[in-house]
Amino acid sequence: MPRSIWKGHIAFGMVSFPVKLHAAGRPQSVRFHQLHRDDHSRVRQVLVCQAEGRPVARADLIKGFEYERGRYVAVEDRELDEMRPPSSRVIEVREFVPANEVDPMYLNASYYVIPERAGEKPYRLLYEAVRRGGYAAVTQWTWHGREHLALLRPSRSGLLLHTLFYEDEIRAQEEFGTEAEWAAPRELELASLLVKALAAPFEPGKYRDTYREKVRALLDAKVRGEELRNHASPCRPAPPADLLEALKASLARPRKTAITGRPSPARVSATDIH
Repeated sequence: MPRSIWKGHIAFGMVSFPVKLHAAGRPQSVRFHQLHRDDHSRVRQVLVCQAEGRPVARADLIKGFEYERGRYVAVEDRELDEMRPPSSRVIEVREFVPANEVDPMYLNASYYVIPERAGEKPYRLLYEAVRRGGYAAVTQWTWHGREHLALLRPSRSGLLLHTLFYEDEIRAQEEFGTEAEWAAPRELELASLLVKALAAPFEPGKYRDTYREKVRALLDAKVRGEELRNHASPCRPAPPADLLEALKASLARPRKTAITGRPSPARVSATDIH
């Protein structure tokens, strides 16, 4: 069982129950260190004062906010500590909202919510109530010195907690590409057929980080003192000169599976393409 990252209570109305949170996922990547090219020894970064041109110890550092280019206001850690929200052991439900109204763009990190033994019954009641109603709970949760907006929703394995971006943290973007009037009817028909041909149940286990696998193979070969022959990456395809012909060619090409890369049977007949 993975280590819990937080323990506390969920409260909705006058009901509260103890839970713990486990991180639902973690990024996997190959980490590198910086080495001196001549002798492969580790190097370290030295902090240098720009005004004096000499190294500065970390103990002599304070935080600064640049309010104009090249001009800073200094802030002490104690001043920030006074502004932090009080440590909270409660995830407080503010309201229940229709789950399908929450834009996935707001979702940030995800956590499994595990009930403590004393909270199993109210946990199951809350889970079943929101599942049957199609709701998710909007909560606020103080953690690591910050007040988080979070979403509590039912999943197949229990309750999940997603931290959310606040609205002012979402980058605004002009809406683009939602009108279908500019597409020719035949193009739209073939594009819909292509989507249908590539449709499949969501199975994340079918996919792998092939770049990370190749890097690991390269490193393992270097550790063994061997040389690994790398295959060149495929070139980026050029934009099609004729969109309709590109759609037809896409439908005619056998589909490849996510894991093996071997062709799978086509789902669209030739009569649909022409």
